[in-house]
Amino acid sequence: MGSGNLLGKIHALEMASGAAARNAELAAWNTKVMGSAIASQFYEAGLAGQLAPLPPDPVRTGFGGRLCRQEDIESHWLRHWCGQIGFVPMYHRKVWEDCYALQALNERGLLSPGKRGLGFAVGAEWLPSFMAKRGVEVVATDLDAQDLRARNWIKADQHGGRIDTIFKPALIDMDTFNKRVSLRAVDMNAIPTDLHGSFDFLWSVCSLEHCGTIQQGLEFVVDAMKCLRPGGIAVHTTEFNIDPDGPTIEEGATVLFQRRHMEELDARLALAGHRMLPMDFSTGKGILDQFVDLPPYPGNDSPLALPEPPHLRLSIQGLVATSLGFIVEKG
Repeated sequence: MGSGNLLGKIHALEMASGAAARNAELAAWNTKVMGSAIASQFYEAGLAGQLAPLPPDPVRTGFGGRLCRQEDIESHWLRHWCGQIGFVPMYHRKVWEDCYALQALNERGLLSPGKRGLGFAVGAEWLPSFMAKRGVEVVATDLDAQDLRARNWIKADQHGGRIDTIFKPALIDMDTFNKRVSLRAVDMNAIPTDLHGSFDFLWSVCSLEHCGTIQQGLEFVVDAMKCLRPGGIAVHTTEFNIDPDGPTIEEGATVLFQRRHMEELDARLALAGHRMLPMDFSTGKGILDQFVDLPPYPGNDSPLALPEPPHLRLSIQGLVATSLGFIVEKG
């Protein structure tokens, strides 16, 4: 075979491979467009979104740990907190995470004057400002800005080391914020001992999966309980691999916990004298509970304007993930 023919076949294979990859990207894009259209129909029907009424009063749910679900986005309890904090109740797990934390804390009377709360890896959260508005004294922590691990969060403006990142003027004035909120650099893998025994509650939203490994994330949860006063409450949300038996991401910038890891955590907390509230691992029965959002995600490079598909489930390295929340009572 001549070299010209060989080079021609190699070029043809490269062209075919490139076309297949581009078609796969377009197929994923079409899925996002279709998902966005379905979500828009739900919004227009008044199930969620801006057209849904935002209840002025909270309700009691009594739930413990659970996965993010479509029914939650359409529920009274979540829409109430969206109205309070200024969020649109979208089919997005990040909206769910903040509302889950507020619901868990409010049901236990912790969003009230005189309470003291500790937030880990707060990033650009609205929670510190909202809690301070309610009269809570808040210590908001994040990685030291000089830590190399903080570089990507700073680049994305998701680092909580500055007042202008977590101060939300739509919720609270600056003077009141400064009186009730303090910032501190804290590594979740090495919590300073002077924080021990000082707080009525603590929280982390989508943070413990960034500790480095599965085991470091679990150790953080157990170690953080030392910061609570007796009877205090910890509320966490994290990335969760829905498949209980398949492979997962054990280490790296973002790990994915599975049911077995939460069961291990439950046992470790019990051994330390604490109580994790019962977990509900049901994945939900809504059509949007079955929709898995695919890359690219906001912040990724994209040749087209991103649609807004449902984002209750997503693919992380080909694994179906969602958000999980859980509550721990200090013994």
